[in-house]
Amino acid sequence: MGLPSLDQPFVKGSVQTHMGAVPRISSTLNRADRWGTIKARWGVGRMRYIIEPGLYALGNPDEKTPVLVTANYKMSFDRLREALPGRNAWILVLDTNGINVWCAAGKGTFGTDELVRQIESCGLEHIVTHQRLILPQLSGPGVAAFKVKKLSCFKVIYGPIEAKDLPAFLDAGLKATPEMRRKTFTIKERTVLVPVELVGTLKWALIILPVFFFLGGLGGPAGFWSSALNHGLLAMVALLCAVAAGAVLTPIFLPWLPGRAFSLKGLAMGLITAIILTAFRAGNFSNLAGRIEILAWFLIIPAIAAYLAMNFTGASTYTSLSGVKKEMKWALPLEITAGTTGLLLWLGSRFVA
Repeated sequence: MGLPSLDQPFVKGSVQTHMGAVPRISSTLNRADRWGTIKARWGVGRMRYIIEPGLYALGNPDEKTPVLVTANYKMSFDRLREALPGRNAWILVLDTNGINVWCAAGKGTFGTDELVRQIESCGLEHIVTHQRLILPQLSGPGVAAFKVKKLSCFKVIYGPIEAKDLPAFLDAGLKATPEMRRKTFTIKERTVLVPVELVGTLKWALIILPVFFFLGGLGGPAGFWSSALNHGLLAMVALLCAVAAGAVLTPIFLPWLPGRAFSLKGLAMGLITAIILTAFRAGNFSNLAGRIEILAWFLIIPAIAAYLAMNFTGASTYTSLSGVKKEMKWALPLEITAGTTGLLLWLGSRFVA
């Protein structure tokens, strides 16, 4: 028998069953739960934001109460229980190594074997008299329903995509409307994914930016500090603009950017950013060094933006693994070539009279 520990901060007591004490939870999230979500959104402790797998009791469930299945990524767990205020339910949590349902299904950690293992571990057949499990629709790629039925006698029923639709789904006799089966990707849903990508990129940027500031002070007729404050600061601003273009603006404006490939969308946003930056440096066209410098950033900024935009493919709703691999084969060499050429031009501009 393997029931989760009662010594977890979100547990509010227990429910006694034939298999022992099952942790009782509430649909109301406390301040610590919400702060944990904010930190995870910004990539702070995200890979450790997990709960113990096993069976949990929401409210006061009995042997006839439905069983909902989710991942042990705490944000997935919290979104599920938060969507069921005033409801009773058993929540079976699979060990997905702290990965959300959709990604875990693709990686195989939210899969048939793990589901069957948790059913057996908590003795679910001795806790409920029915034989139905309600799984998130997005777990479908990882779970073979017929194998679950064969190995555990439990029937898999796929619930709606969004947890917020579960009350209506349950009240309708476990029937989903077409809208419940459709995954949206609104501007709000895209924007909420930006922080974790941005933080990961800025960690590298904080190392690279001082290097560019120092290199900007080399060469040129002015002294080191004068050149650094002019060209070095420009380089830092340009790099931050490239990060913003690829990791922030491209996801937000995704549907309105040209092209189907994410790298092309990032390229377009990078070019727009480079044009805006150039408008503030119009005076640099008066000499050869300035023109070379601007040309360099017209290569570097779009290259960085296109590369960072490709990172968002893993968070989108309509990319495929084969499509991403195909895009990387032609996009990465072009991004590396443009970025390297731009870097060499920028360094060369520091020594052109």
